[in-house]
Amino acid sequence: MPAKIILKNKKPMKKVKVDTVTIDIIESALRSARYEMDTVLFRTAMSPGIREQHDEFPMIANSEGKMVVGQFGSFIHGFLAGYEGTVEEGDIFLTSDPYSVNGAISHANDWLAMMPIYKEGRIIAWSAMFGHMTDIGGKVPGSLPTDARQIYEEGVCIPPIKIFQGGVLQTDVLKVILHNCRLPMWNLSDFNAIIAALRTAANRCIEISNRFGDDLFYSAMDEMLERNKRAMRELMRRTIPEKKQYFEDYLCDDGMGMGPYKIACSMWREGDKCIFDFEGTDPQSIGSINFLLNEEMFKMFAGVYMIMVFDPQILFNDGFYDLMEVRIPKGTLLKPLKPAALSCRTHALGRIFDVLGGLLGLGNPAFMCAAGFSDSPHFMYSGYRANGEWYQLYQIGFGGIPGKPFGDGPDGHSLWPAFTNVPNEFLESYFPLRIETYETIPDSGGAGRFRGGNAIRIGYRFLEPGEISIHDDRWLTYPWGVNGGLPGMRSKKIMVRTDGSEENMPSKCDRVKVEAGDLLYFDTWGGGGCGDPLERDPANVSFDVEAGLVTVEGARRYGVVVNEDGVVDAAETTKLRAKMAKARGGVQLFDRGFTSIDELKSRCEAETTLPAPKAPEFTRRTAAVVKPKGKSKGKAA
Repeated sequence: MPAKIILKNKKPMKKVKVDTVTIDIIESALRSARYEMDTVLFRTAMSPGIREQHDEFPMIANSEGKMVVGQFGSFIHGFLAGYEGTVEEGDIFLTSDPYSVNGAISHANDWLAMMPIYKEGRIIAWSAMFGHMTDIGGKVPGSLPTDARQIYEEGVCIPPIKIFQGGVLQTDVLKVILHNCRLPMWNLSDFNAIIAALRTAANRCIEISNRFGDDLFYSAMDEMLERNKRAMRELMRRTIPEKKQYFEDYLCDDGMGMGPYKIACSMWREGDKCIFDFEGTDPQSIGSINFLLNEEMFKMFAGVYMIMVFDPQILFNDGFYDLMEVRIPKGTLLKPLKPAALSCRTHALGRIFDVLGGLLGLGNPAFMCAAGFSDSPHFMYSGYRANGEWYQLYQIGFGGIPGKPFGDGPDGHSLWPAFTNVPNEFLESYFPLRIETYETIPDSGGAGRFRGGNAIRIGYRFLEPGEISIHDDRWLTYPWGVNGGLPGMRSKKIMVRTDGSEENMPSKCDRVKVEAGDLLYFDTWGGGGCGDPLERDPANVSFDVEAGLVTVEGARRYGVVVNEDGVVDAAETTKLRAKMAKARGGVQLFDRGFTSIDELKSRCEAETTLPAPKAPEFTRRTAAVVKPKGKSKGKAA
């Protein structure tokens, strides 16, 4: 049964004509309100994940729950369809259960709050926001266990509830939730900050509606959605071919010694509708790398990607959603069956963007972007100080953004453009560690006409005994290059103990004990290159060498000969480029850095000193729903 919405004023809002100038004013006001939500949250939250890194996603939706402005797609529609209860004035809803909202949030660390905005007895809009909580209990600090087999091992999971009912906070319910968290004060502060952000959006929507009238406010939001739909329809007609395109990419492992896991997708257009079909994706993992992909969320991913690549002037909202159809087979890595573990879904979530880039690029090679920093790798450090005080750090790492047809990929950036790094001064002030190295890694970006962004190396010197967790990927497979561009560097983690011994760490591991004085080098991965490296302007290569982004030896990947000062030897460069072009022949559309998964596994131990992952195991229950389609060839079709 869908939610029952209680209205005191049952008179529906009506559609009226709105001029373009008024639409633009209301659109700007709503955008401003959305950014004000961020400001309120950042200034009142306590956890560094939200306060410093901005791991949160706000939105304002119309009265039907369609996102008009925001960052991560609409949650309201799926919530209303699955919530069995009433929606009344003064209610605020809270949930962290992905299975209850069909993946509108995708792991239990994300607390999603939703608020109907009532005015004179009827709903004029919705505000919503979710933020990543540093800890929600569970078997490991940080609540992201790599070896979890069921969601019940990952911490407290909140079903859709009214945390405020009729304007009254359900204090006992909140106490139960906080009682199961290792950092209840942080959770409480972040929760209150989210609620304050929702109320800020509500105040602004009511102010706009008071200024222009309810009907005009409603009609302007409807027109904003319709305007987006018209623009996206034309964009899809121009860029999505009717011929089926197929692409696949991989998660390297599941943290339990098995992998890689294939994500496969086909894309084609039928008239005005674009179809995405994930048939061929591997069955769900017995570990926690599963990603419960909400169809509406994927439409948001695809829409944002297309807008950013093809036409950044288009306002992003939910208006175009009925122009896309998304098919995700049940029981797969992207549609796991409950109670499959989900806590480490970030790797699959990020890899979706590489799959999208490959699909859209196959139909439009001139617009193709390489693979890049398609992840949000986590580092966690926790324990007790000498005075008995508990400390716990959760941090997101940054890496190389892919090269694109119109420029280099940024160095050391986040998958999510709005994320920021945690200042080293903050880390050293609040946690028992010292940042000894924080730098880009030269040559880690793939060579190309447009260079892939470089990876980041952070050196963490631990000052107190404790435990760490590492969650990362792309240590086995490469971030691929396109249109002649070369792959980026893979990730690695090196632990240097106080006795001088070194150890290559797995990309996914928990409860690794560290002692005071141990040093961890946390190397992320670079972005793939885009375009023929031999066509890169030698002056740009010279600048990169001078800036320390490319080494003198690395410049030769571009066929450029430079001295230690970055000065180009033009004659030697011409000769080297001619020699390289002759030896290479034509450029490849994709360069994955390997020809097959079997070949890559056979090179694994020699190249990484880590054992190659074994073939994934699938449960009997999953196998009954989805059958693997056979071994992958490791290439785009």
